[in-house]
Order: sequence, then C-alpha cells, then structure tokens
Amino acid sequence: MSKKEWPLWEVFIRSKQGLNHKHVGSLRAADSTMAIENARDVYTRRSEGISIWVIESNNVFANDSSESDALFEPADSKIYRHPTFYDVPDGISHM
Repeated sequence: MSKKEWPLWEVFIRSKQGLNHKHVGSLRAADSTMAIENARDVYTRRSEGISIWVIESNNVFANDSSESDALFEPADSKIYRHPTFYDVPDGISHM
C-alpha cells in the first residue's frame, strides 16, 4: 500500500428495525473515527441506522469457499443442534 492510500474499511450498520448488524459496503478512511463518520454520511443518509461498526478489511479473515464442505461437515452431523429439537416459548417473536 502506498503512503498516500488510506486503508479500506468494511462497514456494518444496525437498522432501527433490525436486531443485528449487516454489511453494507466498504470505504477508505485514514482511521476508525473517520471511517465511522464517513460511514454515517454515506450509508445512513436517511437516519435508518442506530449503530455502526467498521473494521479494516485486512483484519477480516474468511474460509476458502472450495473447502466449505469440509469446514461445515461437523455441524451437519450433530442434528441435536438444529432448532427443531427445542420448543420456542410463547411471546418470543424474533427468533
């Protein structure tokens, strides 16, 4: 990376109606404070967000998509982890 190029940041926004943050895009900024301010200006222009997370893109790690079957196989073999084995109490609407 050249000295003149700012790092790339990934932006996650939690909407007023949502319970979780969702990836909305990327931007370049000199530091985390600038990244949050720029994310606010770019991704929440209509006041739809209540929380912003930013993380430098070089700190995000992902699995290799060609190895997904092997990575997720252990979870598939443990059927007791599926929510069909649990009763959801009345009054819980966001699960």
